[in-house]
Amino acid sequence: MRITDEITLSDWELTEVFSRASGPGGQNVNKVSSAVDLRFEAARSPNLPAPVKARLKRLAGRRWTKEGAILIQVDETRSQARNREIARERLAELIRKALITPGKRRPTRPTKGSVERRLKAKKARGEIKVMRNKVEDPNG
Repeated sequence: MRITDEITLSDWELTEVFSRASGPGGQNVNKVSSAVDLRFEAARSPNLPAPVKARLKRLAGRRWTKEGAILIQVDETRSQARNREIARERLAELIRKALITPGKRRPTRPTKGSVERRLKAKKARGEIKVMRNKVEDPNG
């Protein structure tokens, strides 16, 4: 299965299991195994670099198993072939998202004006609180 020009998944990495689906289909639902469970052995895949695997694990969330596989379940349509297509498209999209490296965060600093405004507000607040103190008698 081709993901990008550089990344292609081998057949042994993908396993498909078909089962009966709930939902639309009438009596067909009870007869035909149209739901698809696609399993991709992501942790064991030699085609994915380690940083991509780490991002893929984060993106997959609950779909990531303890064994390091990704499970994608599709039972949207009555057609087994279409469900299989949808599952493969979702896997490819997930891997493409994991290929994008997030930009590095640059820490920002407050502007000089905002620092001055903050200090001015603190000073004003402190003066208000000083005014609440008891007044001393000048005669002693």
